[in-house]
Amino acid sequence: MTLDARTTAGAARSEDSLAVSENPETRISFWRVMVERYAILLGFLVICAILAILCPSFLSVANILNVLRQVSITGIMAVGATFVILTGGIDLSVGSVLALAGILAAGMQVVHQAGVFISVLVPLVVTGALGIVVGLVITKCRVAPFIVTLGVMSVARGATLVYSNGYPISGLTREFRFIGGGLIGQIPIPVIIYALVAIAGSIVLSQTRFGRHVYAIGGNQEAARLSGVLVEKTKVIVYGISSLTAGLAGVILASRLNSGEPVAGIGQELDVIASVVIGGTSLMGGEGGVFGTVVGSLLIGVLNNGLNLLNVSSFYQQIVKGLIIVAAVIFDQLRRRR
Repeated sequence: MTLDARTTAGAARSEDSLAVSENPETRISFWRVMVERYAILLGFLVICAILAILCPSFLSVANILNVLRQVSITGIMAVGATFVILTGGIDLSVGSVLALAGILAAGMQVVHQAGVFISVLVPLVVTGALGIVVGLVITKCRVAPFIVTLGVMSVARGATLVYSNGYPISGLTREFRFIGGGLIGQIPIPVIIYALVAIAGSIVLSQTRFGRHVYAIGGNQEAARLSGVLVEKTKVIVYGISSLTAGLAGVILASRLNSGEPVAGIGQELDVIASVVIGGTSLMGGEGGVFGTVVGSLLIGVLNNGLNLLNVSSFYQQIVKGLIIVAAVIFDQLRRRR
């Protein structure tokens, strides 16, 4: 091809590209994709703006740090739950596992006079192992995740009540209380831990082979299996991760409250699933990520905080969260149909 011919072909391609970019339908499709991709972030910013107008104290540094501290517990659990939901599963046991970890940590401190390291390690080992057992039952016995985690929710809550005899365990050491109540500068320790967990989860999902396998299983489990993905092993690990993050959240909560509460985490699974689903992770699996989960957890925390500042009854807050979950699922279904 001569130089003139190449120049003519290049000019033709440029004209075609320009025509496509000026095509109204193409521009509409582009903005539709952008809105779908960043809808949750835009919604979060809009809600923050509205609350800032209605309640000027909302944007104070003290209130922002308070929101982040409150969100950190749910957010840590939501990061682990993201792994499970990306595979097309569900974990309803996170609230009870949180309570079990908190009561075990408090028991190590008060009953067994253990140090901080052991008081943190034992709950994490127990809850991580519990998650692995859940994953094995789901994969080896072919039982639906909904049923298994529903049963474990009851088992973990019962074990918590048995261990504590139904009473809180209080009187934790100052060193242990630093985990949930300490500060580095002006930043609460739980917020720092949440950030580290979120970063680690994002890296694992986006930069590792294991993360690609998680998405593959959620997208098409049989195709993933035929491609050589160890489906059962991957599922066992993701349920272990979910239970482990719930255990970590339980330890932090016990440290913050200076007490292991056997009734902690009741209904917490609603906020966790809401954070993940609102953040754009599909309940069908295979689509979503930790960034959306973080934004979703922040949105839930901001809503709770804003409604409290506006003196709205907590009863209405439950209604609002339920409606948001339904709206997020409907949005996901409509997007998938398109």
